[in-house]
Amino acid sequence: MDRRTFLKTSGVVGAGATAFGSMQGMLIGADSTKAAPADIAKDGGKGAPNVEKLGWRPGCQAWTYNYFTPAAGEKPKKLTFVESIDRTHDLGLHYIEAFPGQILSPEKPGEKMGPQLLAEARKEVKARLSDKGVKLVNFGVVNPANKAVFEWAKEMGLETIVSEPKFDSFDDLDKLVEEYQINIAIHDHPKPSPYWDPDVVLKYIKDHNKRIGACCDTGHWMRSGVNPVEALKKLEGHIISFHLKDLAEFGNKQAKDVPWGTGRGDIKGILTEVKRQGLKPVFSIEYETPFTMSQLAQCVAFMDQVAVELGKS
Repeated sequence: MDRRTFLKTSGVVGAGATAFGSMQGMLIGADSTKAAPADIAKDGGKGAPNVEKLGWRPGCQAWTYNYFTPAAGEKPKKLTFVESIDRTHDLGLHYIEAFPGQILSPEKPGEKMGPQLLAEARKEVKARLSDKGVKLVNFGVVNPANKAVFEWAKEMGLETIVSEPKFDSFDDLDKLVEEYQINIAIHDHPKPSPYWDPDVVLKYIKDHNKRIGACCDTGHWMRSGVNPVEALKKLEGHIISFHLKDLAEFGNKQAKDVPWGTGRGDIKGILTEVKRQGLKPVFSIEYETPFTMSQLAQCVAFMDQVAVELGKS
């Protein structure tokens, strides 16, 4: 199930959706940290120091961990947010983007990420992030992006809420981003979602607050038949963050995610264009098909190597 289907079935998308339901009292519970998977201990965990030298912030969209495969040939499983923090740490990365509705921890399966978290659970999340050296920077994709979401985002220290808001909500969003000093990044799910076309995104954001911009999902652009590099050029001056993907095919909604640099997404071209524009964004690795940790490590290593080349130019 992809994120768009998840959001629909969980009631997050739609005119009548409320941000989140109420919850019972909570604590995250016992530490679920485990040793890094063997393939990461061998092949990954080095992070992306050359990427960071460019002022870029590589991390993971926690949605990726819905498709975690412990080893090649094993059945994928969904990880909790706490486990997602741990695996991001294992990669040597320092940034994570949460998504609404993810189970918080194995010990507390009834507690989920979002504004419904009570005070004690919020403290526990912050402590886990601090312990692992990972910063929660973004939250998405969430609809509607209302005051309750902004309040939660402010308390959790978030920079950006990733959303696909209604076309008539931008005047209200202008006020919210100004009040809370938190960005709204418009995300592009594939056709027929309302923002699949970068021209539509640009139409609705160009005359609004500078804190309203684009979250560029490069894989979904590919699924919609949109060239990611050309889309970035159209959105110049309005780009906030990335869901960075490489796919095996172009123009196919069912295309599988592959390690960066091995597919048709021209990741090097994307990164070259980002540098040309002088951006300093968050790049969230995102898979929507099963993966192993060594594949994520391969993405990180590829990006770091490209950063070495770009750092010389």
